Amino acid sequence: MRSAWRTLDTATLRAVVVMSLSVLVIGTSYGVAAHGAGLALWQIVLVATVVLAGSSEFVFVGILAAGGVPILAALAGLLVNTRNFGYGLAVGKHLRGTPEILLGAHLINDETAALATAESDPRRARAAFLLCGLGVLVAWPAGAALGATLGGVVADPAKLGLDAAFPALLAALAIPALRDGATWAAVTVGAAVAVASTPFLPAGLPIIGALGGFAALETVRRSREASLRAPETAGTGTDAAEEGASARDMLGHNNVRSRR
Repeated sequence: MRSAWRTLDTATLRAVVVMSLSVLVIGTSYGVAAHGAGLALWQIVLVATVVLAGSSEFVFVGILAAGGVPILAALAGLLVNTRNFGYGLAVGKHLRGTPEILLGAHLINDETAALATAESDPRRARAAFLLCGLGVLVAWPAGAALGATLGGVVADPAKLGLDAAFPALLAALAIPALRDGATWAAVTVGAAVAVASTPFLPAGLPIIGALGGFAALETVRRSREASLRAPETAGTGTDAAEEGASARDMLGHNNVRSRR
């Protein structure tokens, strides 16, 4: 692992540090909200450590704060967290062995996936994912504990504007990946679906909708490519048949001449 981490450049290491600090700040906001929902300090830290997924935990706490049943709050958080399935498909190919895959399954989230997919080299992607994952694993519960402790002091963490800093950081990490038209098209469709569904869906679900929009776009693109290849294949088959017929005619003509 040390040798892999040595392959990371200064910019990636700086991004890991900034990401971990941002998670710490957002975790503080979550801790304040969870404290306001009536959760004890140990419950807040336990959920933050075991779940380790910001959107799911905010949904869970929000439903509890509104008087919802805990089991329904947990199911809603689980539904929001299904977006990690797509992240796992993108990152899992860089991990080695069952123990590392199991660890990676716990560390997969928006931040680690963004850092890993920004790297073109598989070794660097693996190192960035694991290093950022360990940073989040420490920073998120620590921020949650800090927020729970300060819950009685900060009444409304949304007024601090912390919710805007985190998406801005993720956007800065994603921009370098926009290198071709297909990626731009996927981003455009996904962003349109997410923005259109945000007023109607709970936090986290618009991301799932964006993934669905991207999947639909990819399906249409592949079907178009297949339809464009079909005439070429058909033409190739016709040309081959004509060439074969010509060869047979010539062979028959030669046979007739030899008999004469």
